[in-house]
Amino acid sequence: MRRVRLNRALVGVPVARTIISLDGIVLLSAGSTLTEEIITNLGNYKITEIYIDDDYSKGISVPETVKEEIITDVKAQIKRIMSMPSIKISVDSEKIIGIVNRLVASILENDFIIVSLSDIRSIDDYTYSHSVNVCIFSLIISLSLGIKGKKLRDIGVGALLHDIGKVMVSEDILKKPSALTMEEYAEVQKHTVYGYDILKNSPGFHPTVRMIALTHHERIDGSGYPYNLKNNDLSMPSRIVAAADVFDALTTDRVYRKKMLPNEVMEYMASLAGKYFDKAVINALISHIANFPVGTAVILNSGEKGLVIKNNPRMPNRPVIRVVLDEQGQAVKKSKEVDLSKRLEYRVIDMWDI
Repeated sequence: MRRVRLNRALVGVPVARTIISLDGIVLLSAGSTLTEEIITNLGNYKITEIYIDDDYSKGISVPETVKEEIITDVKAQIKRIMSMPSIKISVDSEKIIGIVNRLVASILENDFIIVSLSDIRSIDDYTYSHSVNVCIFSLIISLSLGIKGKKLRDIGVGALLHDIGKVMVSEDILKKPSALTMEEYAEVQKHTVYGYDILKNSPGFHPTVRMIALTHHERIDGSGYPYNLKNNDLSMPSRIVAAADVFDALTTDRVYRKKMLPNEVMEYMASLAGKYFDKAVINALISHIANFPVGTAVILNSGEKGLVIKNNPRMPNRPVIRVVLDEQGQAVKKSKEVDLSKRLEYRVIDMWDI
């Protein structure tokens, strides 16, 4: 199994995972064979990537930190909650806390040492998918930092609702496919204050939750918004969600840009540790998020090409590679696996777009 861009998917290849819309509609069942019509229909739903089973990826299993059906169900719940007219006034804390408790339980059931979220999302569902992913990343960073119990739950709740204030911002602005005007950007920035006000009016939440909504765009050096807070003015929960927010945003396709690869985002965020982001938070992120998710097609410095089949917990940037093409671009006759954590002469130099 591997993940490919829809525009690179080939007719006749079997689909590896069922794709379900947030409205509960099965768009495509696992085992279905791709046709031109199916590819076009998925494109109409603004699906940009799918999982396939081909000769290169046969036998590769993509791990799930949180079960796919749980993520799909949680996203659907968040969509329903955020679509309610009352959301602009207050949020049902009991429902949200229940959702976070479910995600925490699912994470703790699995080995979260190396994490790679594998959900397939529509660009139109970005807000809901982003909220859930930021929650999961924030929980994993928090666990890595030794945060447990109610403090862990409150960070998860704050992460899930960090963008709740966007319900007060026009969708025309949020989904604009081109650059925002200064006035539009100023309106988007207000979502932090809008979110704080909504959560302040919502009983049952710890103050940490509304402070995350208010300050998740602040930066260590004071260059963030809305108040240019810096250093000790920023709580650890806000620092955690700030990093999780940026990581998920940059590794996700948007209407106005294509996503960056996880390893590229890691490098970018590491370069800003101590300036924009908390160093301990970035170290936790780097240690527990897969630089090269299982199924990623890569090019080695040897000229060989292959797929990531396993991540090494102690060396996230040096996975195990199944080589499928040799230096001349010919299919290898005998299966070859290279563990980059043991074969230090090898390294990944680029992605392979197949």
